[in-house]
Formats: sequence, C-alpha cells, structure tokens
Amino acid sequence: MREQRKRLGQFFTPTTVARTLVAWVIRTPRDLLLDPSCGDGAFLRWHKRAVGIEVDADNAKLARQVAPSALVHGGDFFSWAFATKERFEAIAGNPPFIRYQSLNSDVRARALAASSLMGFDFSALTSSWAPFVLVAAGLLKPGAAMAFVVPAELGHANYVRPLIPALCAKFSRVHVVAFREKLFPELSQDCWLLHCSGFEGTTDSIAITALDRFEPTDAPPRATRNVSLRAWRDLGERLRPFLLSDTAVSLYKELAHHPGTRRFGELATTGIGYVTGDNDFFHLRPSEAQRRGIPDGLLRVAVRKGDQLPAESVSRPHVASWLEKNEPVLLLDLGRLDRLPASVERYLDEEPGQRARQAFKCRNRNPWYAVPDIKVPDAFLTVMSGEQPTLVRNEAGCVGTNSLLVVCIKGEASVRQIQSAWKSPLAQLGTELEGHPLGGGVLKLEPREAARVPLPLGSIQLTANELNVLEDGVRTMRAWRHNDQEEHLPAV
Repeated sequence: MREQRKRLGQFFTPTTVARTLVAWVIRTPRDLLLDPSCGDGAFLRWHKRAVGIEVDADNAKLARQVAPSALVHGGDFFSWAFATKERFEAIAGNPPFIRYQSLNSDVRARALAASSLMGFDFSALTSSWAPFVLVAAGLLKPGAAMAFVVPAELGHANYVRPLIPALCAKFSRVHVVAFREKLFPELSQDCWLLHCSGFEGTTDSIAITALDRFEPTDAPPRATRNVSLRAWRDLGERLRPFLLSDTAVSLYKELAHHPGTRRFGELATTGIGYVTGDNDFFHLRPSEAQRRGIPDGLLRVAVRKGDQLPAESVSRPHVASWLEKNEPVLLLDLGRLDRLPASVERYLDEEPGQRARQAFKCRNRNPWYAVPDIKVPDAFLTVMSGEQPTLVRNEAGCVGTNSLLVVCIKGEASVRQIQSAWKSPLAQLGTELEGHPLGGGVLKLEPREAARVPLPLGSIQLTANELNVLEDGVRTMRAWRHNDQEEHLPAV
C-alpha cells in the first residue's frame, strides 16, 4: 500500500488541515464540494454534499466508507473533468505530487488536453498538482472558491511561472499561505496552502501570509502582504523572496541594480561538470592505474563531489594528498585518442567495462568510452549546500564531475575578487533567493540560478543597519528551508 501511494504521489491529509480547507471554501450547506483526488475521503467527510474522484479503487472504497453521503467516482480525474458538465460551488483537496514525465502517457495526454483549454502549457518538469489545480478551477461556478494543499515549490519552481498569472486571470483573489514548520512532518517536502476565490474575476496581485506553523481556522488568515504580478516578475517570477520583510526585499532589489554590482553570470560562465555514465568505472585509484599500466597522460585528477573541496582553493598539495591516500580521483580521459593502448583495451573489455558500456549515457555516445565535456575550470561551485554554496579556486588544474558546477571566468574580475564578493551578505542572500530548497535544509544552486546571484564588486557603502537587514534576511531564508537553529522568525 505504501509503494502504491508513493507511485501515485499520494500522502493523506491530517484531519485539521482537511477540515480547515473545506471551511475556507464552503459558504452555505447547499454548496456542492468537489475533491478531484479524494484519497481516503479526508475532505469529503466535512461536507454533506460532496463529490470525489479517486484513481485507486481501494482508496475510493475507503472514501465511500468515511464519507457515506458523498458521491465517489473511480478513475482518472482528467478524463472525468474533460467529460463532465457538472459545476461546483467549492473545491478542496490535496492533489498528487508527481513529476509530469512520470505520468502514464495516456494520463499525460489527457492532462495536456484539459490544461491547454485553460491556457496552461506543460514543461517537462511540471508536477501533476499544477494541472490538477488549473483543470479543477474550470469546474467552478462564477464566484466560487477552491483551496488546495500544494508543494512549497509554488514559491520557486519554473513550472509555476505560467500558473500564477493564469490563476490571477481567473480569480478575484489568489492567496498563498506559507508555513515555516512542516505541514506534514513525516515528509521531506514542504507544503503550503493555496486559496483562490471569486472565480471568473481577475486580480493583478498575490496575497501572501507567512506563518511559523499551521493552526486550524474557519477562514483564510489575514494576508501579511500583497505582491503585484509586476513585483513577482521583477524578482524572477518567484514568491520565496516575499517571505522576507518589505525592507529586505527593497534593499536587495536596490543593491542588485546598483552600478557597483555585477551578476555572477556577467563575470563567469557556469555549467555542470562532465558526465561519465559510470563514475566507479571511469575513476581509478592510483594503485589500480599503475597495476594496469594505464599511461599517465590518459588520467586527469578530478574533483568528484562537493565535500572533497577545500575551503578556498584546490592546490597541488591537496591533489598530492588525494593521490597519497589512494583515492579514486583519476579520470580515464580517452576522448583525444585515435588508437587505444593495449592496457586500456584490456581494461575496457573486462566485466566492469562490459557493464559500463550498457549504461544509458555510454551506449548513446560514440565511442562509448570517450567522456565528453571535460574541461579545466577556473573554479568550482557546490551545487548542494547546507549553508552558503562554496566557490573554490582551481589552482591545481583539476577537472570536475556533474556533482559540481564548473566556473570559467570571463576576465572583468579575478577569481579572488569574485570569491571575496561571493562571501558578502548580498551574495549570500542572493544564493538563498535565486537558488531553491530541496528539503532537509539543503539549498540547490543550478547554473542559471548561480548566474543571477548579485556580487558587490564596486564601491558599495552599506550602513550597519543595511548589513543587519541583509544578514537577517539570510537567517530568515535559511530558517524557511530548515537550516537554522532558530525557534522563531523575524516578523514579516
């Protein structure tokens, strides 16, 4: 049952959350409520006139037992929504969180067809909750409301970018309620609540309420701020920055556009490192390379992961230490050869090599053993970080795998200058706002996100109060991704 729920992207909703969302959308006892993915009936049980859709037969049976007055349809929501003529005064639920590319192909086609009617185009990384929300909205009567549990990806994911303006074009109020503490403590994923009211109205702003923790309420909480669509677009079409105070947001925007500030992408190109297809096969220990007679000229010293990086610089003494410890850091680089040495051919033909050539990346390149895109960058940048992503000079001329970002300086500033600016409070806040949380306190920084981080290179004079605002902003954003020791957030 647990594996089935995981495959379907299901996690069932606590009673207090379900009852709260139903209370937010129901206006009269005669309202007809829809839950488009009703699971075990957690939402249906709180209103007598309810309709549920559930793809899993066992869950549908349970929902009928929990909510005997409800009408529960079995099957795929998108198929049902495409065919039904019924319209509802209220919708509430907890849609499945499944990446779009993981959906069954037939379900994906139906989701695409139904969502396109609402003006929403999928990306390859769209999670299934987004089309659920948008397609469900099309089943509302004028003036009606809907409320959903949604992933906190609503605050930063690229696939959300078309969804936010689409909702604003269809509702007179779009309200996001964010919680610092986990709504579902047993899940690694943070969840927020989305409440939209006044269907067939429009709005040019998003109401946001930022709270420490969920508390049951009979009505949506007061918004702590209203963010215009223009302001949302100005900050990269992300809601996460607006978890900060107005003062912090304004200061960040001001400094990001200061004449003395440069975006990281203006100073350096950033990309992922090389992809071998089988790291254990293509990286050898010095003792193994020597025993097999692999020529030194075919081996490149590699930084394989972020925790291998020193604090400031990868130097020759660091490399010497890795080799002395016989660590598997020697990349087999055969892409420049027309003819392979006999020792290398023997290595490739052994059983590990036979397995490696069947790996997806290997079997889709020619020749399979030639690892592409190997480069010696000026610096390395960590992709996954607990606190601040680390920028480290590459003074030893190492290469790096795709578990790191490889950085090549364009020339306007030196590596050391950029490295110094990277440690500034402005850049630290920038990594928090431009990167995104993965759960468990981890911040991920992708190449395009790193390119947007502002770096103070010119003469920017900050007051003590401004420094405090930036540093407080960093602490706040780390608290929201659970990388802090604080018990309480500063007021928004």
